[in-house]
Amino acid sequence: MAFPAFLDACVLVPIRLADLLLRLAEAGTYRLLWSGQVLDEVERNLPKLGVPEANARRRVTLMRQTFPDALVTGYESLIESMTNHPKDRHVLAAAVRGDAAVIVTANIKDFPSDALKPYDIDAVHPDDFLLDQLDLYPARTLRCLREQIADYRKPKVTAQEFIERFARTAPRFADEVRSALRRS
Repeated sequence: MAFPAFLDACVLVPIRLADLLLRLAEAGTYRLLWSGQVLDEVERNLPKLGVPEANARRRVTLMRQTFPDALVTGYESLIESMTNHPKDRHVLAAAVRGDAAVIVTANIKDFPSDALKPYDIDAVHPDDFLLDQLDLYPARTLRCLREQIADYRKPKVTAQEFIERFARTAPRFADEVRSALRRS
């Protein structure tokens, strides 16, 4: 069974990061988990970044349809017992219910180790998660990245341009990808 990873809303909002994470899940490098609350948060936050509401709704609907097995339910009764940051207790509760091994989040500080330890869950920054994917599945990870770059047509971007922009979100992963692409 694939490694279960719960994705926080903050890693699903930036389109390039979300796109790569979803492609990797589709390629079977890990088992994607999320909750309805996380997806609602994504849909609420996208318009704040200039994404039209209709596009935000369409994006989240497509995510739900593409990954129906990712949805964790029945976690609500656990929320109050979580001891991490109050605004992210629903994330930890859903990760616990979904039997996640990691929570992929840019908000590591909201998930202190003492709150995670009883559930044997780690909080992992997307940069570290992507580095692990590259290490464990180099061919699949690079294939997903190449396909993602090729799919960007408006405007068309080069691999170098894509990686430069991606470095803002996952700098160490971007450095490793540059090296891997030079070797291949």
